Amino acid sequence: MRSLFQLCAASRTVLVTRRTLGPLLTGGFLDCASVRALIVSNMWPTPERPALGTFVVDQVQALRRTGQVDVDVATFPPGGMHYLAAIPALARRRGYDVVHAHFGLTALPALASGAALRGVTLHGTDLIAPKSRRVTLAVLPRYDVVGVPSEWARSLLPGAHAARARVLPCGIDLHTFVPIDRREARRALNLDPGAPFALFPYDPSRSVKRHDLALQAVGDAPLRTLGHEPRERMKLWLSAASIVICPADWETFGMAAVEAVACGTPVLATRTGVHPEVLDGLPWSTCEDFSTEAWRAAVRQALDADLQHEDGAQHAQPWSSDVMATRLLDAWHSGGGSRRQRQG
Repeated sequence: MRSLFQLCAASRTVLVTRRTLGPLLTGGFLDCASVRALIVSNMWPTPERPALGTFVVDQVQALRRTGQVDVDVATFPPGGMHYLAAIPALARRRGYDVVHAHFGLTALPALASGAALRGVTLHGTDLIAPKSRRVTLAVLPRYDVVGVPSEWARSLLPGAHAARARVLPCGIDLHTFVPIDRREARRALNLDPGAPFALFPYDPSRSVKRHDLALQAVGDAPLRTLGHEPRERMKLWLSAASIVICPADWETFGMAAVEAVACGTPVLATRTGVHPEVLDGLPWSTCEDFSTEAWRAAVRQALDADLQHEDGAQHAQPWSSDVMATRLLDAWHSGGGSRRQRQG
């Protein structure tokens, strides 16, 4: 790990100019004429994995829609050698006011990019998997803005890091995830338009998502599962289902649940990530610890009713990618003050 830090430092050939530092030193970072940001991610859709990092894509598009920032993107695949190979390429990316990395391991090669402000958003295994966590915690002191997807995710950080971390989820794309008439959505998926079903919106092989608990919850009721679905089909599935079941051991955010709510579909989920914030108080969804009896009753009720609710999109609005992009811009703005405090 130490040698990788040294490689990043040696590769950082970009000079931070007085023009770049000026807005930060005056406390008006976002007041400058043109803010240039580089988003660095090891998560980005591919033909083989069309769902990979779509939330990062959503945030990039939302940032561009603000009209306040010029956004470029640098991506590379996950995996040890890819992080090393990214260093010289990132060192050549010059002239940015902000470099913001997605995922803790990505933050390490992103150090090679020169900018007046550095930000990182953590997403899950970088906080939980032991090796990734060690690298992530080692690199965080070099970052001015540290984002996490939820208060639950913030609780995974040690005290000093948790105290300065900001809740900065990428949010969901409410331009894509809109209610589609349930019967029409089922027809588009070549399903019986009058046949209710429960949906497990993940790849069953992902053990943390707990497909086994979803099976217990539905009993002998119909349950459909997904793999790596492209967005255009995912939005159909979330409108077509009678209920979406999210029994994960942990979620740092819980995107599938929020997207389902936006489509007006009832959700049954464990109390992790933003599930409690989104679902508590929503009369047509349930957020509680797993219980076979209680969950099976909730599934049966949703299948019998097979209702699509009109207030879902409005309820999901606080977690939209547009709202969260504005929150990220605010974090960048105040991140300059945090840097000055640390530098004395």
